[in-house]
Amino acid sequence: MKLRSSLALVFALACGASVFCAPRTANAVIVERIVAVIGDRPILLSELRSRARPQLTILAAQTGGEPTRMAANEPQIFRTILDQMIDERLMEQQADKAHLSVGVEEIDRAIKTKAQALGIQPKELLDVAAKQGFSEQDYRDEVRRQLLEGKMIQLRVAGRVRVTETDARAAYAHVVKQFEEESPVDLEVLAMRLPSTDAGIQAKLALADQIVTQAKNGEDFCKLLQQFSDDVSTRDQCGDAGPQPIRNIHPDARAQLPFMKEGEVSRPVRIGDQALVIFRLKKREKIPPYDTVREQMYEQATEEAIMTQRKLWVAELRRGVYIDVRL
Repeated sequence: MKLRSSLALVFALACGASVFCAPRTANAVIVERIVAVIGDRPILLSELRSRARPQLTILAAQTGGEPTRMAANEPQIFRTILDQMIDERLMEQQADKAHLSVGVEEIDRAIKTKAQALGIQPKELLDVAAKQGFSEQDYRDEVRRQLLEGKMIQLRVAGRVRVTETDARAAYAHVVKQFEEESPVDLEVLAMRLPSTDAGIQAKLALADQIVTQAKNGEDFCKLLQQFSDDVSTRDQCGDAGPQPIRNIHPDARAQLPFMKEGEVSRPVRIGDQALVIFRLKKREKIPPYDTVREQMYEQATEEAIMTQRKLWVAELRRGVYIDVRL
């Protein structure tokens, strides 16, 4: 009875304080609320904010902490992470049913393995994580979630995956396409401004043809570039602005690259009414033939198939559970 009386007194005092302090709380900020419910388990705003801290740290670095830009990007970050947290809660529920868990030793071992892969000590890895917005406990929780998901995928998803030679070759074709768009290429570019008159343009085109002929006949391309290039920023570096992604190169110039070998000089390429360029292919990254990377392509195809099946599995879990998002 004394305990109940004490609780009643505390509750009464709390209520009284809220009445007396009402004018001061007109602009109160909500510090805690439920942002989602999965089955009968809530996700709190504080949990979401804690999980979002690393992404917000990155955002602050990208925006310089400018309040308007931070505020504009935060909602999407919160929505993305909340969606991820819902998936994790669903998998945790399945792990409980399967009596799967992750022990402290497994977390320690995973952190040690990650540190070794980076060539650093576990303490240094945690320091790096701290700079990204993770407390040590946050980072350990993240590792635990990843390990638990790995176990659940092995249990529920991996058995659905069957990778064939066709899948591996499709993965290779995807890599080739991406490589063609993203891989760096190093060009030495001789750029000349085009005159405004037709006669001047024709003369410049004739000069460009002559330069190409001279270069292909063995004359020093860098000397020709120093003599004729109008690009003063790269003229003393033999027209080399450093490796660039292929997608950044003008389409007319890019079209010539598949047929060129390193050291070869292109035909003149007209860039609208502004410029005329000739380039020498200095270096281009080459993708190895399929047969030499076949095993890696099988691994990549397997990873892609697992991710596809994971998405389908999580969608199944979502359909079978009450989910109420309140963000």
